[in-house]
Amino acid sequence: MTETIALVTGANKGIGYETVKQLTALGMTTFLAARDVERGTVAAKELDAEFVQLDVTDPDSAKAAAAVVEDRYGRLDVLVNNAGIAGVADQQPSTADVNVIRTVFDTNFFGVINVTNAMLPLLSRSSAPRIVNVSSGIGSLAGMSSLHAALPPSLAYVPSKTAVNSLTVQYAKELRPQGILVNAADPGYCATDLNGHSGFRTTAQGAAVSVYLATLGADGPTGGFFTDDGAVVPW
Repeated sequence: MTETIALVTGANKGIGYETVKQLTALGMTTFLAARDVERGTVAAKELDAEFVQLDVTDPDSAKAAAAVVEDRYGRLDVLVNNAGIAGVADQQPSTADVNVIRTVFDTNFFGVINVTNAMLPLLSRSSAPRIVNVSSGIGSLAGMSSLHAALPPSLAYVPSKTAVNSLTVQYAKELRPQGILVNAADPGYCATDLNGHSGFRTTAQGAAVSVYLATLGADGPTGGFFTDDGAVVPW
């Protein structure tokens, strides 16, 4: 049986680290991609994964990472766009720092485009290509529209995840004819550095939805937003 080649961004810790761990446990050859070489190398060694340096905000870095994958395996089967940052908390619209918003979008939104476009030639060579964009339930417009929704004030992180959801649908529409399934994942409120470890879910629980979407069959959905039990998250 042909081995499955996967790559997870922002994976030296948190949900990304656990995603690499679970994909590797399934027998996949997994690239742990991270910006920090030292931390990424250590993490990859711990998980018996392959490290590749990747700064998602830099298109050239994404292309260089793709070149490494191509040189070693010639294709990519699974891409998990996991890298994300929160920015500064309490970003109310009326007082928000636009520079903070730009910084968050550079990673959370434009980073997905940089990496996906760099990896698409490799994904096109796969017999079962899958792209997973790690989003967040708080990026749901349906959730935000409720006056009773307990959403944190954040004009950076929250809209960036809403934008990722829209981007997911756009990629899914374009890539459907090629058989590339593209979906957004809602890992839930997990205890990570992003939220000061205040989440009530573990990183293992948060990674489960990415693994589920990374291993969809040929008849699986595309252009959707899901939790780890396969439930659809409202847009």
